Amino acid sequence: MKKQLAIICVASIIAISGCGNNGTPSNQPNQSQENVNQGMNHANLNHSGSAEVPKGLKEASNPTYKVGSQVIIKSDHMEGMNGATATVVGAYDTTAYSISYTPTTGGPKVKNHKWIIHEEIKNAGSEPFKPGSEVIVQADHISGMNDVTATIDSAQPTTVYMVDYMPTTGEAMVRNHKWVIESELSTK
Repeated sequence: MKKQLAIICVASIIAISGCGNNGTPSNQPNQSQENVNQGMNHANLNHSGSAEVPKGLKEASNPTYKVGSQVIIKSDHMEGMNGATATVVGAYDTTAYSISYTPTTGGPKVKNHKWIIHEEIKNAGSEPFKPGSEVIVQADHISGMNDVTATIDSAQPTTVYMVDYMPTTGEAMVRNHKWVIESELSTK
């Protein structure tokens, strides 16, 4: 009887363990792991994106860093970004916002995410939002961001850049990263 009970317990543990990964291979993060990473400077996520820009976004008429320029990123809002060499692939004049939100996929609240832009906010209108405003985000930079209600933490009229860069952590090239603001770039 004790032997049968032990076998049933072991079989149950194995079955329960198998259910927890939702069929995700062990070398890929499952949804809850991805959400934890989002809350921790978005570590271990692929930050490449589409070269498509939001409707109504205007190219910068005289950006400090022109398309094709080589720049150094001076920002640590994502692991492997600070000190990385990048190529500017787009420059646009807009208002950039840092936001806080709870991902639609669940998980911990993301605080002070940098950056979304004015054109990525539902029904944005022409006037910039002020810190403390609640908005609906229409951007998919990160899983769980699109259609989320977010709070604006900061707002900054600036030139924003889309860049390709090689992370300093040695991971794969990031293409069409959205967004880096002008003050986060330099030529040295």
